[in-house]
Amino acid sequence: MNRPEKIYIASDLHLGAPDPASSLVREKRFVRFLQEVAHDATELYLLGDVFDFWFEYKRVVPRGYVRLLGQLATMADAGIKIHLFAGNHDLWYGDYLQQEIGATIYREPISRIYFGRRYYLAHGDGLGPGDHGYKLMKRVFTHPLSRWLFARLHPNFGVGLALRVSQHGGNHHYQQPQDYEEPHKGEREFLYHHARAVHAQDPGFEAFIFGHRHLLIDDQLKDGPRVIILGDWIQYDSYLTISESGCELSVFA
Repeated sequence: MNRPEKIYIASDLHLGAPDPASSLVREKRFVRFLQEVAHDATELYLLGDVFDFWFEYKRVVPRGYVRLLGQLATMADAGIKIHLFAGNHDLWYGDYLQQEIGATIYREPISRIYFGRRYYLAHGDGLGPGDHGYKLMKRVFTHPLSRWLFARLHPNFGVGLALRVSQHGGNHHYQQPQDYEEPHKGEREFLYHHARAVHAQDPGFEAFIFGHRHLLIDDQLKDGPRVIILGDWIQYDSYLTISESGCELSVFA
């Protein structure tokens, strides 16, 4: 008998931060989640910032994360499709995970249809109005010359430097949900602005699904689709399930 089709989506594990010990606890917890859902998962989406930093040299990848990578490989071998988004912390994916586990890598928002409903998926960084400084920085960092120059650094120095910058650069201040209660939520959140703009041009989406913001939100545009921000695996241990009955935001216990 065919297993029921379910698509699982999670985001923002930030493995490696803030230190190896706490990262390992978080990694083991997420692997337990993957082991539990593997029996009915047909596809798995990780919407970015799985790692607090990731860079692939020609013959070297960052050490660690073997439990996660092994579980993803096991799931891929069982026929589960693995989809991996580059986030703002792990934007330097190469072809390593494509070759090792057959993961599909995305660097831009995508549209997918499941059970006759269309979903918009993105990490969320650089979308919406404003934040021009980051948008410029992202263009610089994703330029092939920047990647080539960083690859010239010895991994001991380059990866160590990148981890220090990532962990002390202010990116681990996570807003609490009360900061986005009405009327602020939807008025000040830039991912809402992005969803509204896309919806105005293409009103056929069932839901917009984002990571990046470390907020656990399931809301709805006025007279429009749902806007779902996935939270993270630092505060919430949250994930989304898409099935024939629709999509449901849950917390792993």
